[in-house]
Amino acid sequence: SKISPNICIPTTAGTGSEVGRAAVITNTRTHEKKIIFHPDVMPKFAVLDPETTVGLPAKLTAATGFDAFAHCLEALCSPFYHPAAEGIAIEGMRLVKENLAKAVKKGKDLDARGNMLVASSMGATAFQKGLGAIHSLSHPFGGLYNAHHGTLNGIIMPYVLKANRKKVEAKIERAAAYLGIKGGFNGFMKFVLALRKECGIPHKLADIGIDTKQLDTVAEMARRDPSHGGNPVDFSVKQYKALAKKCVVGDL
Repeated sequence: SKISPNICIPTTAGTGSEVGRAAVITNTRTHEKKIIFHPDVMPKFAVLDPETTVGLPAKLTAATGFDAFAHCLEALCSPFYHPAAEGIAIEGMRLVKENLAKAVKKGKDLDARGNMLVASSMGATAFQKGLGAIHSLSHPFGGLYNAHHGTLNGIIMPYVLKANRKKVEAKIERAAAYLGIKGGFNGFMKFVLALRKECGIPHKLADIGIDTKQLDTVAEMARRDPSHGGNPVDFSVKQYKALAKKCVVGDL
């Protein structure tokens, strides 16, 4: 039997669920996040109205905005072949670069809010190509510590970028050129760190109350997370544990 039409009106600019075919459920017993994919999850249509996002606090605006940026970034870096998704991803990154800080600082800026909604939808469209270790780490950390997904993505992002550097440097250099960022990969990394600071995203997971006590569990969960398959580097459980520790203690 057919399900009722799904009409989405997003009130945050981050996940992009309004254009996605997935749903995420957290198992509260195992603290593991599971992703459900089905064509009928796809909304029949979406309404992107910036007026619905002006009441979002600055902290959540920043966190959800970094979720959108992570979607675009990981879609770009995923090794799977999908040139159209890469084009969408890199333009989504530009919209975040030019509008996220504005939306954080001036919540009633409808142009910035509207552009962030578009960037969010573009990120979710692009990540059909694949995600990566930013998400495969943020999922277990979020489930185990009840931490905000977008905040986790923003914190974890530069650590994963550095770990993936050899595999993604050419793509990041292309992205940096498109975004008007000088200095190639290093310049892009400086931009990410500067945007995080400007938007109030912490530098390390310890800043939001996450410790190193469950790194073994985090690493095992990250390795089997669906997002792992889209990462340019096939991290082992041991490598995930080392990377997760860097994210917690701030060893960049």
